Amino acid sequence: MAELSVEQARASVLRSRADSYFALERYEAAVTDLTEAIELDPDDPRSWRLRGESRRLLGEFDAALADFDQSLRLEPGDAYALGSRGQVHAALGALETALDDYEHALALEAGIDWIIHERAQVLAALGRFEDALAAHTELITLYGTADAYAHRADLLQNMELYPEAVDDYSRALAIDPEHARSYAQRGESLRMLDRHEEALADLDRALELEPDNERTLGSRGAVLSDLGRVEEGLADLDRAIELDKTYVWAYQVRGELLQELDRHEEAIADFSRALELEYGDRGQLTE
Repeated sequence: MAELSVEQARASVLRSRADSYFALERYEAAVTDLTEAIELDPDDPRSWRLRGESRRLLGEFDAALADFDQSLRLEPGDAYALGSRGQVHAALGALETALDDYEHALALEAGIDWIIHERAQVLAALGRFEDALAAHTELITLYGTADAYAHRADLLQNMELYPEAVDDYSRALAIDPEHARSYAQRGESLRMLDRHEEALADLDRALELEPDNERTLGSRGAVLSDLGRVEEGLADLDRAIELDKTYVWAYQVRGELLQELDRHEEAIADFSRALELEYGDRGQLTE
C-alpha cells in the first residue's frame, strides 16, 4: 500500500471529522472540512460525495449536483452517489433524470432499500402508480419491515384505495405494534371511510406514542369534529397550528369549524392564512 502524502493524510483526517459532523447533522461544518480535504486531495471521490450529500441536506442543490457529478467522474460505479444525485434531480423537479440515476444505481447494486424507495416516490410523482406499487412490493419482499408496508400503504392512501391502505397499515402494526405513523395514517384512512370511532382509537394511540405530532393532531381534530365533538376538535387543531404555523390543511379545517359556530371573523382569518401560505394570496383585508 502506497504511503500517503502529507496532504492526503491531512485530507483523510478532515474527512473523518466531517463524517462525525455529518452524523451530528452539522452539515455546514462538514462542508468546510470537506472543502479543505478536496483542495488537498482532489482525486478522492469520497470527499466529493460526502460534500454533495451535505449540500443536498442544506438545500444547496446546484452545488450538490456539481459535487456528485465530480464524484461520479472519479468513481463511475458508485451506486450510492448515483442514488444521492437522483435525490438532487428529484428535488430540482427533473424526475425523469432522477429515475435514470436510480435505475442505473440499482443495476449496479440491486436491493438498496432507500434507492428502491426513492425510485417508487418518483414513479408515483410521474403518475406511474402500478410501477410505484411494484417497487414498494419489491421492498416488502426483500425486507418485510413495518416501514415497507407503511410506505406502500401511503401510496394506496394517495390513490384513494383506503381499504387496501388500512390492510397494509395493519400489516405494519402486526410487525411493529408501536409504529406510530401507521396508527396515524390508518386512522386517516379510516376517517376517509367514515369509520370515525375506529379512526379515533388509532389516532389516540398514535398520539400516546408521539404526543406532539401536528399532522396526527390535525387528523384527530377533524375526526372529533365529525363526531360532533367540535370544541375538542378545535383544541386539537389549535395545538397542531401552534406546533406548525404553516400547516395549511389545519387552518382550512379550523376555519370550517369556526364557520359552523358562526365565528366568521376567526374563520375568515384562518381561510386568509391558508390562502396566503398556499398561494401567496393575502386575501381580503377586514376592518
